[in-house]
Amino acid sequence: MPEWLVERGIGETRCVLVEGSEIIEARVLFDGSVVAGTVLEAVLKQTGRPAIAAAGKGEFLLPSDAPGVTEGARLFIEVTREAIPGAEPWKRPLGRVSDGPARPTSPIAGERLAFPGAGDRLEEAGWSELIDEARSGIVGFPGGELRVSPTPAMTLIDVDGHLLAPELALAGAAAAARAIRRHGIGGSIGIDLPTLAGRAQRQSVAAAIDAHLPQPFERTAMNGFGFIQVVRPRRHASLFELAQDRAAFEARALLRRAAFEAGGAKRLAAHPAVVAVIEAEPNWLEALAGQVGGAVTLRADASIPMHGGYVESP
Repeated sequence: MPEWLVERGIGETRCVLVEGSEIIEARVLFDGSVVAGTVLEAVLKQTGRPAIAAAGKGEFLLPSDAPGVTEGARLFIEVTREAIPGAEPWKRPLGRVSDGPARPTSPIAGERLAFPGAGDRLEEAGWSELIDEARSGIVGFPGGELRVSPTPAMTLIDVDGHLLAPELALAGAAAAARAIRRHGIGGSIGIDLPTLAGRAQRQSVAAAIDAHLPQPFERTAMNGFGFIQVVRPRRHASLFELAQDRAAFEARALLRRAAFEAGGAKRLAAHPAVVAVIEAEPNWLEALAGQVGGAVTLRADASIPMHGGYVESP
C-alpha cells in the first residue's frame, strides 16, 4: 500500500507518497504558504470578474466575483489555487466565496518523520533523484528521457530516445504520466511524442497515459503529429515550477543536506545567490544550529554552481 511520509524541515514541509520504496507523488509546502482548501476571512477590495480580496499579507483573485458583497466589506473565501511562482509573479492565488468559518487545512495526512532522524527515509525512497529531476527538467526512463518545460501557458513534456518510434511513444507516454503525478503537475500539459501513423498505435499510447495517471484529468486523443494534451486540476505549483526559483530552491536543499551531517559547528559554502537567500532568513540558520548542535556560518563563492553548495569545517 502506498504510504505518505511527511517531513517538517527548515523553511518547508516535504510530503512524499511512497510505494515499493519509490516516490510516486510529492508535495513541498513552503512555510507561510496558504494551502488550497484553507478558508480565510478577507476584505473585498474590488468587485468584478475577477474580484480581488485581501487576506493577511496577500491578495486573492475571485474569478466568479463576490455576488452581494460590496467593496470594503468582510467575507470568507476558500483558497482554490495556491500562489504559483515562476515567470509571472504578478499572478495572484485564486479563491471563491465561502460560508466560513475561517479554518486552516492540511492537504497531506501521513506518518510524521523526525527531522533529522537516525535514518533518511526520504533519501532511501529517492529524494535526491526527485530533486535532480525538478532542477534539471530531465526525467530518464529505459530507452529515453523526458524534458519538462514549465511555461506560463502550459507545461510541455518532450519525449526523446533511441527506441523505435512505436516503442518510444508507448514508453514515453507511460513515463510522462508517472512524472506528471510524481511532480504534481497540474493545469494544461502538452506531451510531444514520436509521430505514429497507425490509429491503433496512437490509441495504445493514449491508453498508457490513462493506465498510469490517476483521475481526475481530461486528455485529447493523440493527433497525427504525436501530440497529446492533458488537463488536470491545478491547485498548487509543481516541483518543476518551484525549482524555477533556483536560489531559494537550492538554499532549502542545502539546508536539508546539512541537517544530516555529523554534529558540531558547520560552514555552508554556496553560490552568492543561495547565501543571500539564507541570510535573509536568520531563523533558518538558528534552526539548523539547533539541529546540528553547533554554530552555522556561511561562505559565498561565485565559482560554486547554484546546485553545488556543500558543508565544510569552519
